[in-house]
Order: sequence, then structure tokens, then C-alpha cells
Amino acid sequence: MSRPVELPRWIDVGVLPLVNLGLALLVSAVVVRIVGYDPAQVLALLVKGAFGSAAGLSYTLYYATTFTFTGLAVAVAFHGGLFNIGAEGQAMMGGLGAGLAALAWGEQLPAGLMLPLMVLAALLFGLAWAAVPAALQAWRGSHVVITTIMFNFIAAALMGYLLVNGLKAPGEMTPESRAFADSALMPGMDRVLGALGIDWPKTPLNLSVLLALAALLLVWLGLWKTRAGYAVRAVGFSPQAAQYAGLRPRRLILGSMMASGALAGLVGINEIAGVHGRLLPDFVAGAGFAGIAVSLIGRNHPVGIALAALLFGALYQGGSELAFEISGFSRDMVYVLQGLIVLFAGAMAQVAAPALARVWRWTGGGRRG
Repeated sequence: MSRPVELPRWIDVGVLPLVNLGLALLVSAVVVRIVGYDPAQVLALLVKGAFGSAAGLSYTLYYATTFTFTGLAVAVAFHGGLFNIGAEGQAMMGGLGAGLAALAWGEQLPAGLMLPLMVLAALLFGLAWAAVPAALQAWRGSHVVITTIMFNFIAAALMGYLLVNGLKAPGEMTPESRAFADSALMPGMDRVLGALGIDWPKTPLNLSVLLALAALLLVWLGLWKTRAGYAVRAVGFSPQAAQYAGLRPRRLILGSMMASGALAGLVGINEIAGVHGRLLPDFVAGAGFAGIAVSLIGRNHPVGIALAALLFGALYQGGSELAFEISGFSRDMVYVLQGLIVLFAGAMAQVAAPALARVWRWTGGGRRG
């Protein structure tokens, strides 16, 4: 059995993911060539679609905002020693909490009170949904992977039931709530920048992107600059050693999973309050599962997650543009690229590590370390 290759932190976090991404792109180029397209043209159009215009950049950042929340959710749980597969359901419950708050008080409260209340509701509903699998893991030994997967299905069923039997707009056939009041809508970046005299196209990008930046900063500070964060990482590294050192693994497992669920719940703000303006049954659309890939590629660090979320946002937006620009090009090819990135960043993440370690030793880095 081979031993894992130890690399300096900056190589493991910064260089190795880039090498894995390069390998994924190289294999993708071969696949694109096999199916009859020019890899250089496809890559150029993908980059142009994602970053070549203000509208394209806005859509990329909008997708990246959602992936940042779910990627952070997976990473926080991972540092606590848990593999949270339930970000999909926790995000759905966060949207439900935000939507219920908007439907209940949107007509009475101004935006200055309504939007913070919706953020709080999204945090609490996502937190509560993650707390049950965490407690089952900590006190009953139920495997968190199984319970969080099951809770995704329960969340979807609960959302569907509430929309059909209680929240659906009167006289409507589609299972969605009535439109929110204006005070419950997150301002779009076109409005915000327009107020500053900057002309910007109307896109789904909204002020939730600032929430994502704040979440990145708070997770970094919380995990690496506080005693509680150190305790969480200690439990994730070795629960037995942490308990021997006087820590309480059960409480820390519960806390890390609740924080994970709260972060996933913020997806509801970006989607429900920032884009749709009403409660929908399928607004998460797989973002919770994509967050697993984002976290893996970002090596469970906020900086890496921000870059990985931007990458996936570019793939989503650029892939949409490719379908319009190249006749016969299917979005399935974009899914192939995403799958290859996940493969190299996850299951094959350490394939390039031995070569990087040898380069590091040849340059004398190992002797300096």
C-alpha cells in the first residue's frame, strides 16, 4: 500500500490543483478532438462566453456565488471530520426559510429589515436541517453520508408538499408561491452600479455576491484564527486525540455541521431573493452536489474555493454560450469537462503529487524545508 506524498502546503493548495486542472483540460481537449471539434476554438469561446462581456461576467459571478456557499458548506464539515453530502437539501431548506419570511412579513417590513431577516431565516433553516444528521452521527453513530443523502430527499418532498398544499399562489397550477414584495428582493448589481453611475446589463447577479465574499472571510477567520476553529480541525484530524486533549468531539462535530448547513442555506438568498422573487421547488438545481467538487478542487480552503467556484461559474456560463456559438455542440460536452475536473481533483487528486515532490526535491526545496 503506497504512502501519501507529503508536499509543502503552498504546493498542495496552490500548485497541485492547477496541475490537476491542466490534466483535466488536456484530456478534455482530446475528447473534443475525437468528437470532431477544434479544442482551441472551444476553449476560446468558453472563455469569451464567461469573461468576454459584462453580461457574461455577471452570469459567471452569479453562478460562482451559489457554488461558493455550497463549497464552503462542504469544506467546513470536512474540517470537522464529516463528509456533508446534504448541502442540496440544506440549501433548499434555507430557501424555504427565506421564502416563508418573505411571504409572512414582506408586505409590512422595509427592505432594510426584511432582507436581514431573510438572511437570518436562511441561516437558521439550513443550520437546523444539518443539525439532525450531525446529532445522529455524534450521539448515535449513524453515518453522516447516508443521513445527509436521505435528508436531501426529505427536503425535496417537504418543499413539494408545502408548495402544493399551502404556499402555492391561489388560482395557479404551477407549484410555486406568490411573488414576493419588493422589500424581499435582493437588489441586482445593475441597480447598485447604476446608482453609482456605472452602466451595467441586467442579469441575475445581485448583492448576494457580497454575502459570498463575507462568508469566505468569516470561514477563514473562524477556522484558522480562532480557538474554536483550531478545535474543530483537531477533531477532524483525530477525534480520539482531540478527546484525550480535553476537547469535546460530539459538540464540535455538531457545531461544524450546523455551520455547514447555515452556509448552504445562503444559497436561498442568491436564488430566491436575488433572482426568482418567489419560492420554487427546484431552485437549487444540483448546486449542492457541485459544491463537493468545488471544495475538493479548492482543497477545502476559502481561497481555493473562491477560485474553484469561479471556475465552475465560468464552465456553466461558457458552456451555455458554446451551445449557441457552435452548431451541434451539446451541453453534455461541458458536463464531460466538469466530470473530468472532478475526477482529477477528487479520485485522482494525488496522481501528480509524486512528480511535484520530485521537482521540489530537485530544486533543493526539500533540503531548505
